[in-house]
Amino acid sequence: MIGKPIDIPTPDGIMDGYAAHPAAAGPFPLVVLFMDIWGLREELFAIARRVAAQGYYCVAPNLFYRDGKIRYERRNAAGQMASFDTLPAALQEEMRGHATALSRKTAITDIAAILDFCGDQPVNRAAAGSVGFCLGGRLAFHAAQEFPDRFRANACLHGTRLVSDAADSPHRLANVMRGEMYCGFGERDHLTPPATRAALEQAFVGRDNVTYRHNVHAGANHGYSLPDRDVYDRDAAEADWCEIFAMFERQLARSA
Repeated sequence: MIGKPIDIPTPDGIMDGYAAHPAAAGPFPLVVLFMDIWGLREELFAIARRVAAQGYYCVAPNLFYRDGKIRYERRNAAGQMASFDTLPAALQEEMRGHATALSRKTAITDIAAILDFCGDQPVNRAAAGSVGFCLGGRLAFHAAQEFPDRFRANACLHGTRLVSDAADSPHRLANVMRGEMYCGFGERDHLTPPATRAALEQAFVGRDNVTYRHNVHAGANHGYSLPDRDVYDRDAAEADWCEIFAMFERQLARSA
C-alpha cells in the first residue's frame, strides 16, 4: 500500500490532500473521498487506505484549501472526537464559515482539478466513484451531477443540505446522474429528517439513468460512520461499506 500527501494545482491555488493506492502497478479506478466539516485528518487518511486496499486509487482533497490547511480535532475525555453540537458556539460558527464558502461552483473547479491531477497518476480513464461525509456528501452529488460521464458510483453518508428550494439543490438534478447513488442516513440525524429523505427518494423515482439505494440506520446520529467520532455506530458504518464496495465492484472497471 502506498499512501502519500499530494498537492493539486487549481485556478484558486494549491489544494493539498492525501492519496492511497495499491503498491502493484496500475492503473486503478479512481475514488474521491470528500471530507466533512472537520477537515482532513488521519481518520480520513485511514479510510482512504481502506478504499485503496480494495484496488482503487483514492484521493482525499482538502476542500478548505482556499482558507488554508484547516484541521479541527476536538476530543472528549475518552479520546473520541466530539460531536459538532457539543462545541462552543464561536467554534461552531467558525467551522460553518468554512463550510458555507463551498458551493457547486467551487465543487466544479475542485473536481475538475482532481481529474486533471489524476491524469498523471496510475488512474484509469474509466468510471470513477466517490464517497462523501456530511458536507462531503453534497460534493458526491455535485461530482455525479457535474461530471456524469465520469462519476458513476457515488455515496453520501449523513450528508447535509441535500434538499432545498434552490434551483441547483442536489435532489433537483437527479435527471443528469448516471450509474448508481447510495445514501446512508442516521435515524436520529436532525439534518436529514424523514421529509428530507422522502424528497430525495422521490427525486429518483422512475429514473432509468441512475439507480438509487439508501439505508436509514436505527438509532444512528449524524456522523455515525466516522470511526473516531463519539457517535460512531460500527454496525451502521459497516452496512454502508458493504453497499459501497458492492456498488464500486459493479460500476468501476479494474483496467482501461
